Amino acid sequence: MKKTIAIAPMMDWTDRHCRFFHRQLTGRALLYTEMVVADAVIHGARERLLGFDDVEHPVALQLGGSDPAKLAEAARIGEAFGYDEINLNVGCPSDRVQSGTFGACLMKTPALVADCVAAMKASVKIPVTVKCRIGVDEQDPEPALDTLADGVLAAGADALWVHARKAWLQGLSPKENRDIPPLDYPRVYRLKARKPNEFIGINGGIQSLAEASAHLGHVDGVMLGRAAYHTPGILTGVDTAFYGEAP
Repeated sequence: MKKTIAIAPMMDWTDRHCRFFHRQLTGRALLYTEMVVADAVIHGARERLLGFDDVEHPVALQLGGSDPAKLAEAARIGEAFGYDEINLNVGCPSDRVQSGTFGACLMKTPALVADCVAAMKASVKIPVTVKCRIGVDEQDPEPALDTLADGVLAAGADALWVHARKAWLQGLSPKENRDIPPLDYPRVYRLKARKPNEFIGINGGIQSLAEASAHLGHVDGVMLGRAAYHTPGILTGVDTAFYGEAP
C-alpha cells in the first residue's frame, strides 16, 4: 500500500495561505484544509470558504457535521471545487464543535458516523476519509476505536486517520486536548494489524521525519500537525525521504 505523508487539518492554521506556503516546501505531501462546517459550505460564501490555488494539489477538504444528507451535499460541492479528497472530522474536541454535534463527540455514535460516510461516498467519486481519536472521555480505546473503524470502513471510507490520543469533551480546552491526554501509538498499530488491507494513518505529537519514518513501519500514513508550523523547514525533506525524488 502506498505510504503517505500529510499535513493535518488545523483550525486557524491551514488556510489557503498556509497551504500555499507548505506546498513550496513539499510538492508531494497531502494537504488538508481547516475544518469547514457542512452548513457553511451549503449556505455560505463558497469561494471564500473553499477557494484554493491549483498549486496546492493534492489537497483535501475537511468537513464538520453529523447530518448525512448535508454532508453528502457539502461533499458534492467540494468535489465540484476540485478537491482531491473529502475528510470527515471525528476528532475535534472544541466546545463550539460539540454544540453542533460533530467532531470528537461523534466517537460516541459510530453508527451515525458510518451513515455519514456512506452518504458522502454515494455522492462523490473522489476518496472519502475520516479523521478520529482513539476514544473520548471514559471510553475504552480498544472497543471504541475498533467499532468506529469497522463501521466507517464497511461504509466505504478510503482511509482512516487516527490522532493517537483520547479527547476529553469536558474539562480540557482544545489546546490541552493536544497535549494532556497521553499518546498511545501502539493502539493505532494494533488497529492496522487488524485491518491489513485498509489504509490506516497516524497523527499526534510527531516532530521529525525520522519519527515519521519509524511510524511508517507500522501504518500506511503519517500526518504532521504542529511540527508543520513550528518547524516548517522539515517539510523540505519529505519528497526525497518518502517519495524518492532527487534532493
